[in-house]
Amino acid sequence: MIKPTNAATVEDYIDQIDEPRKSEIQALHGLIRKAFPKLEPRIVYGMIGYGSYHYKYASGREGDFPNVALASQKQYISVYVCPAEDGVYTIERRKAVLPRANIGKSCIRFKRLQDIDQKTLVAIMKERVKVTKGK
Repeated sequence: MIKPTNAATVEDYIDQIDEPRKSEIQALHGLIRKAFPKLEPRIVYGMIGYGSYHYKYASGREGDFPNVALASQKQYISVYVCPAEDGVYTIERRKAVLPRANIGKSCIRFKRLQDIDQKTLVAIMKERVKVTKGK
C-alpha cells in the first residue's frame, strides 16, 4: 500500500506503506523530528502532522492545522507547509530552490526523496514554524 488508510498512530501509518516509499517516509519523519523535536507528531487528516497552530482567514473561517505535515499519496510524497505572513505562501516564495518538486500554495510534492534537497526542505519548514510561534 502506498497511501495509508485508517492509521491510528504514526507507527501504524508508516507500517502500512510498501517499500521503497516506506523508507523514504521514515527518513522524512526522522528529518522532521530532528529539526523540530518539540512538535509532537500525530495522525491528522489522514497524514502525519507535527505540532499545531490556529489559523483565521479574513473570511472569518478558522481552525487548527499542523505546523508541518507529511503524507504518502498515490503518486507522490507530500510535505505541507502552510501559508506564511501577509498572505504570501512560504513555499511559493522558495519555489526556485526546489526545481524537481511540484509546488502548490502550501504543498511540496515529489516522487522520490532524492528529488529534493533535504537541507532546503528543512529551511523552508523552519521558516514556517518560526512564523507560527506565538500565534
